Amino acid sequence: MTAAPDMPVINQKKNMGRKDMNGAQVVASILKQEGVKQIIGYPNSELFDASAELDIPPVITRTPRVAVNIAEGYARTTAGDDLAVVTVQYGPGAESAFGGIAQAFNDRAPILFLPTGYPRGSEAVQPNFEARRNFRHITKWCEAATRVEDLPKLMHAAISRVRNGRPAPVLLELPVDLLAERPGPIAAAYQRPRRSVPQADAGEIAELVATLLAAKNPVILAGQGVLAGKASGELVEFAALCRIPVMTTPNGKSGFPENHPLSLGTAGRARPATVDHFVEKADVILAIGSSLTRSHYILPLPADKILLQVTIDEGDLGKDYSIAQGMVGDARSVLRQMTAHVREKVPTIADRAGIATEITAVRKAFMDRWMPFLTSDSEPLSPYRVVWDIMGCVDPAKTIITHDAGNPRDQFSPFYEATFPGSYIGWGKTTQLGSGLGFALGARLARPDATVVNLMGEAAFGMIGIDFETAIRCDLPILTVVMRNNVLGGYAASMPVATRKYGANRVSGAYAPIAQALGGYGECVDKPQDLRPALLRGLERVSKGQAALIEVVTHEEPRLPGLC
Repeated sequence: MTAAPDMPVINQKKNMGRKDMNGAQVVASILKQEGVKQIIGYPNSELFDASAELDIPPVITRTPRVAVNIAEGYARTTAGDDLAVVTVQYGPGAESAFGGIAQAFNDRAPILFLPTGYPRGSEAVQPNFEARRNFRHITKWCEAATRVEDLPKLMHAAISRVRNGRPAPVLLELPVDLLAERPGPIAAAYQRPRRSVPQADAGEIAELVATLLAAKNPVILAGQGVLAGKASGELVEFAALCRIPVMTTPNGKSGFPENHPLSLGTAGRARPATVDHFVEKADVILAIGSSLTRSHYILPLPADKILLQVTIDEGDLGKDYSIAQGMVGDARSVLRQMTAHVREKVPTIADRAGIATEITAVRKAFMDRWMPFLTSDSEPLSPYRVVWDIMGCVDPAKTIITHDAGNPRDQFSPFYEATFPGSYIGWGKTTQLGSGLGFALGARLARPDATVVNLMGEAAFGMIGIDFETAIRCDLPILTVVMRNNVLGGYAASMPVATRKYGANRVSGAYAPIAQALGGYGECVDKPQDLRPALLRGLERVSKGQAALIEVVTHEEPRLPGLC
């Protein structure tokens, strides 16, 4: 194990023993020591005032779930460099946050969740909702403070778990009476937890590299662990050295630059033909930084492939697929070990000079097939025309983009080229409608210099649309593009009788006026020639500090890349 040098231990005992501090102020002083830049939440928490006293501003949302979504977007954009902290009110606040924490758990987002709790003595009194009892299966550590004197120790334990091992939400419930209590002198000084990154055994590295290089057609599958471990540079170096094509999981999209000659794109439910072509050819697939989870939204790997897996979580090894070799380690550390082994121990590497040419040819055929959809002049507009015009309006080098669940994800991900780490917030294992807006707000909070764009459907907007006002009030200007076709896209197939008899898949509404009423810029587009100018106007408003929403009237489009 090697410890990262950028997390110095700081002795802050002098502040922890102040007799005038209450529990909330103790917690806030620790967050200050950790360099926390804001505390996100809704609607009330004793931590808001205690943090504000130390110049840590609150980011107040309109719903607890979106508060957690913002924290996830922030954590994933900073790759864990900055501590993402979210707090909610006990009872209904914690209940409403459950969905967001479940999404973050599936997305492996390192969040410190500090819900307040019912006063001590109310444990197990129905119907009180206790976070520590109910969040255990969607957090990797879930505890409640019972003594105010233990807060430094418990905060150290919680933050250490945020920083180390598999990324996931960590929960410490803080009873409201404890937050108001003033402790006596606290004996233990608070020390900032450091991050430790595990490496692999040299013998394991040699075996894995030998299997990979002996393969005729190896492929690398890069997961979110590459982004969380800041291993994109190391992955590019290793793939180029060994001339191995790379695809990513939906959550790992942007972990490998998709304009690189060896990039295959994203292996999602919908995907470019390059993925299918090379997965079919592959004899060995190396999954690095991936849990190899089977999901409806991720391309399943064929049973006849030899699978190698590198993950920071031992619980991932072989959980869904039989693997020939599994290795526990940090993606960046292991990739560095693999590269060093190849350079020092492998005299020759198989000549795969034609790989890049083959990738280019397959991609060209794929794009030729889909270009009529991407450039369609139909009215209502094709969703693919929306995708194409967004791609033509943004600078990928300066943009962070995300999608929402369902068709927006499946129509956007196969085509958009994410060119630098963290420029695309993808998600795939669970797909709660509306999460993309919070992710975009969190990305803007983390990267105020970036242009942040969120593509969503009207069903997703219906879940969380009022939180567009959070973008305006909290000075988080993003561009939201809402595709409106007046149906729950794709859902008619799952309820054909209810749809035919009662129109169960129908929705209605206009969304640009809502954006305007909330104080943002809103515009509706129903003609293809008007779309790009509208997107550019929206981006201009964002550059001047105003959140913008472009509503686009589209038709329902059932055809998806890789599925038709």
